Amino acid sequence: MTLSGAAACEPINVGQLRIQYLIDGTATGGMGVFELTVPPESQAPPPHSHTRNEECVYVLEGTLRYSVDGIVRDLTPGEWMFTARGSVHHFSNPHKGTARALIVLTPDIGAQYFRDVGAIVNAGGPPDREKLVDVMSRYGLVPAPPR
Repeated sequence: MTLSGAAACEPINVGQLRIQYLIDGTATGGMGVFELTVPPESQAPPPHSHTRNEECVYVLEGTLRYSVDGIVRDLTPGEWMFTARGSVHHFSNPHKGTARALIVLTPDIGAQYFRDVGAIVNAGGPPDREKLVDVMSRYGLVPAPPR
């Protein structure tokens, strides 16, 4: 039972990434919290920004490479980075072990975003970029221009 009514949901797989929502803030219009598991060398989302949300990543296990506005750090357990609304960010795991991180979004984009992206990414073959950009834009995410 949760006091806020924003209950955890089933794990969501997006390619090799695993998202386990702990608090789906869309139920309350507030903060969302999920655990992100990133296996070594797995496909990660392209660099992007959020028009409606701020994000904080806090590493629980392993090493996660995280970039915000061009500042790249290899975060280890207990380390974190903040992404302000509009900042371009990206993550990856070029290391040998699996990385796990706690992600806090405020306000939350919600578990449904990851389900929608997962439906495209997990469909087989290369993901349809046009469909991914459409889903991202519906949730206020903007792909960064290529460098």
